[in-house]
Amino acid sequence: MIHLKNIRKTYESPGRVSHALDGVDLHIHQGEVFGIIGRSGAGKSTLIRMLNLLERPSQGEVWIKGQDITQFSDARLRQYRQSVGMVFQHFNLLRSRTVIDNVCFPLRLAGMARREQLERAREVLALVGLSDHAGKYPRQLSGGQQQRVGIARALASRPELLLCDEATSALDPETTQSILRLLLDINKRLGLTIVLITHGMDVIRAVCDRVAVIDAGRIVENGDVLDVFLHPRHAVTQSLLSESGMDAEGWRELAQSVQGRLLRLSFRGDATVQPVLSRASRELNLDLSILQGSVSRIKDTPYGQLVVSAQGAETGLDQLAGLFAAEGVECEVLRP
Repeated sequence: MIHLKNIRKTYESPGRVSHALDGVDLHIHQGEVFGIIGRSGAGKSTLIRMLNLLERPSQGEVWIKGQDITQFSDARLRQYRQSVGMVFQHFNLLRSRTVIDNVCFPLRLAGMARREQLERAREVLALVGLSDHAGKYPRQLSGGQQQRVGIARALASRPELLLCDEATSALDPETTQSILRLLLDINKRLGLTIVLITHGMDVIRAVCDRVAVIDAGRIVENGDVLDVFLHPRHAVTQSLLSESGMDAEGWRELAQSVQGRLLRLSFRGDATVQPVLSRASRELNLDLSILQGSVSRIKDTPYGQLVVSAQGAETGLDQLAGLFAAEGVECEVLRP
């Protein structure tokens, strides 16, 4: 659905040129939830704004459903933007308007009749669970409720693409989870393509199908969320995972005090809940010690990773990888 080709964005000031985006290539598929993660200043917000040309690239092409939107006329661009909803970090609600009038606002700008505006607004307020709050003002709502109004407003024009710019970063953890569940529900019910940016790996883990890691204006890692979480390649990805409590390298300190081979075992799906270690220990007469481990979920899929030391007869160690493979467990030798 979306293809960014060699996107560059530069800002010039006296004596200085700043590269916000530097040669970004990216594919986003129809109907998926795609996450873009990076630190502050990495280029996330600039990148997501390329998808509706709130920011225009200095160089490159933005292809949406087979059309390069950088070539659109002003009138065609306005029409295209009606098919794109956007949810902002700080809600951006009109404080003097009621909830239902905030949701009607983009429909009024599009020239829709008032009765149709109200009908559509009631539909999307029901979708986000705010039917009983239609007549209230933003100041009467909690932060999570205000963000739900923002989501309803973004959905009012029946978009094909929903952009979420740090949509949960101003919310407490419990409210964040409720908003993420709402976005997942919207994605499943409407088949809506969602692109979100965040600085939190927990957000990516909860809702995204695929993820791109951005650093200094470049995509440094890109792939299925499970693959990126289980096998992070770039130092920035590893650091972000470590900061969120998923440090893949914490075993190294303990490794100096144990003998035997060191193995990293990666589980996904049904293999996560199988007694693989006890079976390997019994059948191959091995001593297995866990140095590090974690089990969690990515969307609806359980996954886990263990670092273990294995001691025993050489024949048992040689057979170990085959046993794990038969159980659907990936085995990486960290120390022979």
